[in-house]
Parts: sequence; structure tokens; C-alpha cells
Amino acid sequence: MKVLNPLKVPFGKAKFSRVKDVSYHQWEDAFAVEFDDGLSFLEPNATIRKANKISPKAIVQTVELDDDLRHGFFVHYDNGQTAEVSWAFIRELPPKK
Repeated sequence: MKVLNPLKVPFGKAKFSRVKDVSYHQWEDAFAVEFDDGLSFLEPNATIRKANKISPKAIVQTVELDDDLRHGFFVHYDNGQTAEVSWAFIRELPPKK
């Protein structure tokens, strides 16, 4: 069953807000992302893996917030792959095909 987050807005319509904090919750296999405007999202690791073409067997090693602009974060996996996740990926619905 696919559940859509009602706080996500259509692609291209989100208002920018800097990422305040991000953490990986292993028991959920998801990332908790908090923004400066107070919104928080729990984004599944599977969604981030698929978007960045990360191997399904890769294990999360570290999560790194972009300290300069705080426009997103990086997920480093044990196999050397890195996923780049922007603020818009978290706050917007995917584009319609």
C-alpha cells in the first residue's frame, strides 16, 4: 500500500526552507529530515536508493548535512556509493510522467 504524504506539494511548487537536521533511523530504514520552517518528514531509504541508483544491498554508513547552504544532505553507503538528496526531493511529490 502506497501512502502519500499530505504535506508534500506538487513538483515545482515547494517553498524553499533550509534543512535544519537529518538523521537515519535504522529501525525504520528511513531518514528524519527537519527544516527551518518547522516541517519534518520521514523519507524511506528505499526511495532515496531508487532515485540515486544505489545498490539495494548497500548499508548506510554516514549521513552528512551540507553545512554551507543547508540545501540538502549526502548519504554515504558501505560500498562507496553516495546519494545526494536535495530539499526539493523531500518536500515535493515526484513529477508526473
